[in-house]
Amino acid sequence: MSKFVAQGKTIGIIGGGQLGQMLTFSAKKAGFRVIILDPNPDCSAGQAADAQIVAPYADLEAIEKLAQRSDVLTYEFENVDLQALEDAKQLASIPQGTKLLAITKDRIKEKTFLKEHGLRVAPFAAINSVLDLKEAVEKIGYPSVLKTCQGGYDGKAQVVLKQKSDLAEAAELIERGQCILEGWVPFDKECSVMVGRSISGEISVFPVSENIHRNQILHESIVPARLPNSVLKEAQKMAIRIAEGIDLCGILGVEMFVSSEGKIFINELAPRPHNSGHYSIEACNFSQFDIHNRAICDWPMPKIKLLQPVVMVNVLGQHVNGCAQLVKDKPQWQFHDYGKGEVRKDRKMGHVTILTDNIEETLSEINNTKVWN
Repeated sequence: MSKFVAQGKTIGIIGGGQLGQMLTFSAKKAGFRVIILDPNPDCSAGQAADAQIVAPYADLEAIEKLAQRSDVLTYEFENVDLQALEDAKQLASIPQGTKLLAITKDRIKEKTFLKEHGLRVAPFAAINSVLDLKEAVEKIGYPSVLKTCQGGYDGKAQVVLKQKSDLAEAAELIERGQCILEGWVPFDKECSVMVGRSISGEISVFPVSENIHRNQILHESIVPARLPNSVLKEAQKMAIRIAEGIDLCGILGVEMFVSSEGKIFINELAPRPHNSGHYSIEACNFSQFDIHNRAICDWPMPKIKLLQPVVMVNVLGQHVNGCAQLVKDKPQWQFHDYGKGEVRKDRKMGHVTILTDNIEETLSEINNTKVWN
């Protein structure tokens, strides 16, 4: 049964960061009203929305208030209170439900789900004690990565184990709560695929993005990924299989490792718009944000077309001043600023999108600016 949400209705978004801001821009373009819930009165999304409820994310009364004022609810980050969402279901439609969040909030559940659906993942083990870790390392070996099961992003809350002496640092992480030990996957490229699925089960899949990281933070996304067509098609098929298996509604980021032999390992799932999908705003006929909003409002889902090859480069705190100077020199570049008040090293402050006919020349052009060196 369709749960079509018409133009003029209100989308409530839990979270007011840049993802919420770009969801808002897309929703406003399509004719929706938007209300944001975020504790920061000057948050990125609040600057663009029709209204904002200023309250902590876990404030149950605030979430209920948001639900009462909205026709459909969504979120822009994973760490949403599941019980609060369940309670809010009585007041507003939450098409994404809580199953997706419950799986993706917990790395053990996520890896188990992927393995059960026949997808290739790194060997892994649940870790609740130092003894568990020692036993798991004997099976999985070095190098391996210990991560907290919940929370952590951009390389935070994890320890790379290269040798026995690294176990001491790992013990400190275990004290925070349950962890997961993952075997090291020797990969040639890191990639991702954005996939969207509507309430009615229609699917839109984006091209494969090749992602380059620095200090475990996304630096550049290159689309199309520089991989054989057979690998690109297989990556998209995997993303669709995951979307169907998890009964997705909305947009999902599927992060992957690709080995030198072309084998694809699924690394992580992001149940929301993803940094590596920002290129789609200018480079595709529909952006990842358009697709998410269409999906949760049960609009028909389009076939995604890449209009032109593209490179997206992140602007972190240390790049802000240099990037501001480039505005005068790069008329073909698309500059995005998230409107964040505090500039900090490694904080995502914006991004630049560059449509191109020559990926390699554009990568050199970015490098030659010296802003990101």
